[in-house]
Amino acid sequence: MSYSAQNIRNVCLLGHGGNGKTSLAESMLYLTGGTDRLGKVADGNTVCDYDPEETKRQISISLSVAPVEYNGCKINVLDTPGYFDFVGEVMEALQVADSAVIVCSAKAGMSVGAEKAWKYCEQRKLPRLLYISKTDEDNSDYNAAFATLRERFGKNIAPLVAPIWDGDKKVIGIIDVLQKRAFEVGPKGERVEIDVPEDKLPVLDELYDALKESVAETSEEFMDKYFSGEDFTYAEMIQGLRQGVKDLSLFPVVCGSAVSGLGTRMLLDTIVELLPNPLEGRPLMAENADGELSEFVAAPGALPCAYVFKTVSDQYGKYSYLKVLSGSIKPDMSVINSRTGAAEKLGRLYVMKGKKTEEVKELQCGDIGAVAKMDKLKTGDTLCEPRKVVKIEPIPFPEPCYSVAIAPKAKGQEDKIAAGLTRLNEEDPTFVWVNNAETRQMVVSGTGDMQMDVIVSRLKSRFGVDAELSEPRVAYREKIRKKVEVQGRHKKQTGGHGQFGDVWMRFEPGDTEELQFCEEVVGGAVPKNYFPAVEKGMREAVQHGVLAGYPVVYLKATLYDGSYHPVDSSEMAFKTAVQLAYKAGMPQASPVLLEPIGELKVTIPDSYMGDIIGDLNKRRGRVMGMNPDHEGNQVVEAEVPMAEMSRYAIDLRSMTQGRGSFTFHFVRYEEATPAAQEKAIAAAKAMQDEDN
Repeated sequence: MSYSAQNIRNVCLLGHGGNGKTSLAESMLYLTGGTDRLGKVADGNTVCDYDPEETKRQISISLSVAPVEYNGCKINVLDTPGYFDFVGEVMEALQVADSAVIVCSAKAGMSVGAEKAWKYCEQRKLPRLLYISKTDEDNSDYNAAFATLRERFGKNIAPLVAPIWDGDKKVIGIIDVLQKRAFEVGPKGERVEIDVPEDKLPVLDELYDALKESVAETSEEFMDKYFSGEDFTYAEMIQGLRQGVKDLSLFPVVCGSAVSGLGTRMLLDTIVELLPNPLEGRPLMAENADGELSEFVAAPGALPCAYVFKTVSDQYGKYSYLKVLSGSIKPDMSVINSRTGAAEKLGRLYVMKGKKTEEVKELQCGDIGAVAKMDKLKTGDTLCEPRKVVKIEPIPFPEPCYSVAIAPKAKGQEDKIAAGLTRLNEEDPTFVWVNNAETRQMVVSGTGDMQMDVIVSRLKSRFGVDAELSEPRVAYREKIRKKVEVQGRHKKQTGGHGQFGDVWMRFEPGDTEELQFCEEVVGGAVPKNYFPAVEKGMREAVQHGVLAGYPVVYLKATLYDGSYHPVDSSEMAFKTAVQLAYKAGMPQASPVLLEPIGELKVTIPDSYMGDIIGDLNKRRGRVMGMNPDHEGNQVVEAEVPMAEMSRYAIDLRSMTQGRGSFTFHFVRYEEATPAAQEKAIAAAKAMQDEDN
């Protein structure tokens, strides 16, 4: 069935891992006949967690789409992972959602994941409502969970429900505050209306009055009506609440249980009645052909434009998930990919429900679907009608902050790993990988250890290659601190022409990272035609220092004397002679190891400051300053040796319960401490022994 933009809601489910987002999506599908059984995460049979890795781990790893048809509306539910390693999937959902449902557990209240979800919505000015899940489970406490929300967000929280408890404080039903009706769940999961319990009537009146007050504040007309003591009609209440949600002055709260279905229908009603449709949602920014930025306003009658927000590439083929921003799109339509400027012909169009696909003949403005087998499409591409080509703003993926070296368990499978990583990277743009020629390692950088673990599992299951992870090696440098003068003499007689080269070299600290080669030969002691060979020999030699085999920097090498043989001298002989001088002279020149230093910026709530500073001191870091940011956090700036930072992403997460974030960039090399040098030299020796 085709829905017009007014009857579409694009809603992303956000919140901490384990709070019940996937189960809630399952409950919505089951209640509306979208599935014929209620799947459970523990049984691995939910619609949204269909990837083998998700069923094995019993967590969401990827964003999935579940269209729910309810009361003449299509709700595209975007189920996102709650674990922080998969935040890229959350960013994809936020790019195309017009509103959000933040899921908080009745056991934990406002958890870190919910805090982060709230922050993402604030940054995007996204309308949202809160859903308190698991209200009927043991040890759940709706009141405590609601109190944490009230404490955090004050009077902007608008409760649309009042739970009904039994004698054991277990939620057995809910009261719809707006309609002043009460419901419980029947034996087959159906909603059964009951009388509002006597003891709940004062609570209901109190909540209804609070809602009326909230509605009154949304317009002057309503304010006058409120103060004159008149009651609002149901339509006016909805209109006022809807306006408050749109203005971000009201955040409705509903509750329920995905397992029993309690509260699910009320959540659906709230989504349809109070959350914005795609025409009312936050417009994305678009860049035109002249590079000018402006808001892209969704319009059903305009030229077609669609945005690719996710790519799925598996053994069944490649699907590019897209949202139609204006007009409508059909299969075989010709469009321009604004990233490449190339014309593309759309393939078959589908509506996705988890992994299931349903082919459709058209996708309307505001709707979400997928196009198949378009190999050149990437996440973040904009598909436009040739008459109006624009580029929609990119998805703000987080910077990679955790790196590991990856290698095949069996020798010779490096190409297989590279091919697998390239394919996986199409699906997950939050990680990058490089072949580091200097450390002779393939290094993958991403958001955390769980993401890396999933990458290794997928390499095995999809591409048949066993990989193992290790700590990446640090690219040290070497330099000298003293001036030395040495001779390098190469003489070999082998019958016929021999080999003869003789140089006197002066090695001293230079002032540029690049090798400075000079010559001060007087009187033709070394003919000029051998100077290039001496320089070439020198440039090859500095690739490997004498301490641990790392490249030598800040070196000035001067050829100032030598001798030659008119017959036996050759370029090769002089090249060898300078390398002999290098090997003899460098150990005498007080060599030292340089380590890479990075600039670290850690953003944390104030309360973690002491722990973070203490930890940085243990990592040999130097704190350069602290500044508050506009969200009430502190930004600690420090310089830290890169060798101490390999596990920082994991350690920071545990120190701050996931509230901290950081960026880290290389700035310069500086002398390593004696202890750090000793450790690095021992590691380099072990690496050489391994290679031999």
